[in-house]
Amino acid sequence: MTANIDWVTGYQTRTDGPIAKTQSASYSLSGLAERSLLDRGEVSRMLLDTDLRDYAWHLVWGEDYATSDDELAARIGDVNGYVVFIHGWTGSRDIWEDMPARIVAQNRRLVALVVDHNGFGDTQFVQPYPEMDRCDPPAAMNAVERLLDLLKMRRQPGETKPKVINLVGHSMGGAALFFADESKWRYAEMTRTAIAPALLLHDESHRTFYTTLGLGIGLVGRIRALELIDHVVSPQVLEALTEGATDAVVEVHRRVYAATPKTVTARTFIAMGQIQRHPEPHHWDLMRVILAHRDRLVGLVPMMDLLQELTFDIDQIRVVAGTHYMFSVGTADFRRAHEQARRVVVDDIVSLHNQAMTLQRG
Repeated sequence: MTANIDWVTGYQTRTDGPIAKTQSASYSLSGLAERSLLDRGEVSRMLLDTDLRDYAWHLVWGEDYATSDDELAARIGDVNGYVVFIHGWTGSRDIWEDMPARIVAQNRRLVALVVDHNGFGDTQFVQPYPEMDRCDPPAAMNAVERLLDLLKMRRQPGETKPKVINLVGHSMGGAALFFADESKWRYAEMTRTAIAPALLLHDESHRTFYTTLGLGIGLVGRIRALELIDHVVSPQVLEALTEGATDAVVEVHRRVYAATPKTVTARTFIAMGQIQRHPEPHHWDLMRVILAHRDRLVGLVPMMDLLQELTFDIDQIRVVAGTHYMFSVGTADFRRAHEQARRVVVDDIVSLHNQAMTLQRG
């Protein structure tokens, strides 16, 4: 028995995936509710609780031929698990480029779900002045968990086959993974891969930087005379954020930064610098943290100190050569390092999934 996920036929668009023998389809909660493919009351409650106007994502799966609509629900539902990609600040689902497709091409028993989240891309807040606790990593994680439950992506009552949800987050999305509500997850049901997580609890210099930057961006949104400053500062911030990434990733960040209300961007940055919740030390089952040695936005030493305090085992931590975008193969200076780091990231995601499947079967 597999979960009933007929909502997959309610896609907005369908295309070939970014690499051969992969496919992609895009969705939104409001679109599925309008077609009665999801319960309208449940969708309304989730959006109301998160202060979001809508929530958007796309699926990527591997297949030799174009899956027909009649076969789509069975194809997407009868799998060993899903890989959920959560982007960072001023990003969107497009920052992952072809990584989701690489994973589902390597393991066709996996399907990728790639989200826009909490104020960015096509997942916009209802109003441009969201509360700070709607913009921080815990809020991003809460929204993703609500989405997975609403879409019935996790193993449902009556399902007997193992199924794993593999959460993959970058930057702010990586920080969000530390706030998954583990009490609601079954044994070995969830894996987590945090890539350059911007969890700045021990990083005072970066906390001050993000708070100050957020305050400055917020003022730009209110005082038109400061727009000239924004034209100087924002390219420098985006350059530090996307160093070593492809031109396509740089363009995604430019586009999202320009399209997002300055107040939302500002409150997201401030929330990163002033986050109050602190994860508790425990075993962190099936979680991997990947850091880059030349990351200008996440301090390597403070992050290692934090992971030690949180009692991560040494084999749960990787430090690779590269920048904040170590999985995006762009400029020549970091091309070789990022090619190697991308392989490490993909291999770690698949390896964690396999470990979880083994534990569930056991």
